[in-house]
Amino acid sequence: MSRRSIVIIAGILVIVLMTYGIFKREWNVKQLKGVADDQATLPVQIITPERGPRTRTLVLPGTVQGWYEATIFGQVTGYIGSWKEDYGATVKKGQLLATIEAPGLDAQYAAAQASLNVAQANYDLAVSTAKRWQALAGTPAVSQQSVDVQTATAKARKADLEAAQQNVERYAALESFKRVVAPFDGIVTARLTNVGAYVNAGGGDAGARTGATQLFTVSDVHKLRVFVEVPQSYAGQLDAQASVTIHLPSQPDKSIPATFLTTARAFSDNSRTAVTELTVDPADGTLWPGTFVEAVFRLTNDSALLTLPEEALIFRAQGLQVALVDAHSRVHLQNIALGENLGETVQVLSGLTRDARVVNNPPAGLLEGQLVQSVTPAAGYAPRSGSAATAQSPPINPNSRTPP
Repeated sequence: MSRRSIVIIAGILVIVLMTYGIFKREWNVKQLKGVADDQATLPVQIITPERGPRTRTLVLPGTVQGWYEATIFGQVTGYIGSWKEDYGATVKKGQLLATIEAPGLDAQYAAAQASLNVAQANYDLAVSTAKRWQALAGTPAVSQQSVDVQTATAKARKADLEAAQQNVERYAALESFKRVVAPFDGIVTARLTNVGAYVNAGGGDAGARTGATQLFTVSDVHKLRVFVEVPQSYAGQLDAQASVTIHLPSQPDKSIPATFLTTARAFSDNSRTAVTELTVDPADGTLWPGTFVEAVFRLTNDSALLTLPEEALIFRAQGLQVALVDAHSRVHLQNIALGENLGETVQVLSGLTRDARVVNNPPAGLLEGQLVQSVTPAAGYAPRSGSAATAQSPPINPNSRTPP
């Protein structure tokens, strides 16, 4: 080959190699840009708001108590002579539960009766003396002043007699407390004394009650009361039409119907809950006073309000927000106002539309305007499907992290 041909071929090879290098470098840059764009686009799960459920349940702990419950204290000081009824005994109103031996009280009662006899004798003498002096009134034998003194003395003796009678009646009333009786029909749920035990009297004084000796507790169980502490957020929704059932933790599948009775209409300063009272039948003896139960309230709900899962919320200094995705796959952080906590979901009062595209479980570092792409979540992590408007919401947990 000639030198010219060799130069031409070499030039062509150089041009081909340069062209290949340029195109390969451009292809590599394009590939790297695609990888960078893919890594810069955050994969997220996108959901849409749903209508709230028509009904929802609120589960709260409750305590069963008897229709009437009376703690019986000793009203006289002495010793237990005998007790007649033990734990679980069925008693009638006025039935004897125990007797108290009180020698000191017996002596005081006898002294009071003796004082009454003395007062009666003094009064009789004063009355007869006053009559004799009144018969001599107006004669030179006695002065009018002496007659008035004898009449006044008779009145004073009458007052002494009445005081002595009241004292005897007081001791007679205390004597009756030596017999400890049932205040109503029911069962004995506690016997906290025994034969020979010392009894310290409360004396009917509220200030001295802490020193009184508790003897028995009697409960009327023909009907039971259930006391439930209802949080402030839900107390206003409970009324006589509320549907309530009682469940024993040991029998979660068994529902016992209950009736709403009343609520305290005041909140505790410590817990911000209102005492709510339900009534329930004994249910064949399965419910006893003191039983722990779960009260399930079925409440009506405004199904027109939109709801979101709790994990879609963002808590930041700017307030409560959700991450919306626009048509260009860009993020917009939207402030919202919440309604009530429905358990797994929360009501959204404002800041959201039905067709909004919301990022579910957004990462902590998500920024305004950030590019995202929608991905299919792994099995088990997708939100509940189907219309929530026709379904019943899961039980509400008042201790949820989302403010009601």
